[in-house]
Amino acid sequence: MAAAASVATPCLLRRAFQALAISQPFHSNKKLSLYGNPCSFPVRIPLRSSGFCHIAQVIKGDDDVLLKGVADKSTIEEVKHILEMARRAATRREVLHTDFLTPPVLKESMLVLEKLADVKAVAQGGYPQAERCRISVGHSEVLTTDPDVVAALNITGNFGFQPCTHGDFLGAILGTGIAREKLGDIILQGRNGADILIVPELVDFLISTLDKVGNVSVSCTQIPLSALQYEPPRTESFKTVEASLRVDALASAGFKISRSKLVNLISNGDVRVNWSTVTKNGTILKTGDIVSVSGKGRLKIGEINTTRKGKFAVELIRYV
Repeated sequence: MAAAASVATPCLLRRAFQALAISQPFHSNKKLSLYGNPCSFPVRIPLRSSGFCHIAQVIKGDDDVLLKGVADKSTIEEVKHILEMARRAATRREVLHTDFLTPPVLKESMLVLEKLADVKAVAQGGYPQAERCRISVGHSEVLTTDPDVVAALNITGNFGFQPCTHGDFLGAILGTGIAREKLGDIILQGRNGADILIVPELVDFLISTLDKVGNVSVSCTQIPLSALQYEPPRTESFKTVEASLRVDALASAGFKISRSKLVNLISNGDVRVNWSTVTKNGTILKTGDIVSVSGKGRLKIGEINTTRKGKFAVELIRYV
């Protein structure tokens, strides 16, 4: 009898609760959001289990609306993760930080975060012209100052006779086991080495482990961000006329290498557009796109005009 009663009691309570909910549904003409701010539509949620499904659909719908404007579809998952982080930070009234983000993810994330009420976002890369930045997010009443989330290191060595490239420094740092997202910009200083931006928690590790870049012995010293030496990148511009805007056509013209060689570089994963690896030769480029080729450098797609013969006159801006 006792066992039967223990089973029956929850069933009776559940039926009583459902009856009460049906006879006295909860009506609300208020608008909902994750932060208690108005959404774009009113909802009416009964006090039943189905109401929780409705709430989940509303939350999902909000994400769909916010992410609809993301132009670069390859960045959606990363932007979605940052969006969830921002909501969590605002709800808990704490400040959270991303790793270093590529420029496309940074741009799209900041555009999305601007649409959220009660959420403040701050992007920092260590200096005003930084390409790779970290985003700090939190409730607007909590995130009142810029967090200290970027550190700078100066890497010095005898580079006068053995100059090293950006790739040399990057490869040496990643060779210590540091993940790429923990590292910001690398600012080359010629024969004086390079300044790098990094997450503060890895400063001591890199100082103790990085002892060589290429064949050059190096030492690392932490420096204040105000001591960073940076000059705007030097560029050269020229125009080319092509039958299409495919990446293999424009990149081969921009880097002055044969189209067949560029196709091989694409096959090897050595070509990136807006910091994302390209896998198709026929990827179409547009004004503002950044194309980088391992060992060759970077170029930017400038103004594009159509000629009378239906071809494309394209301005190419090469970073030198």
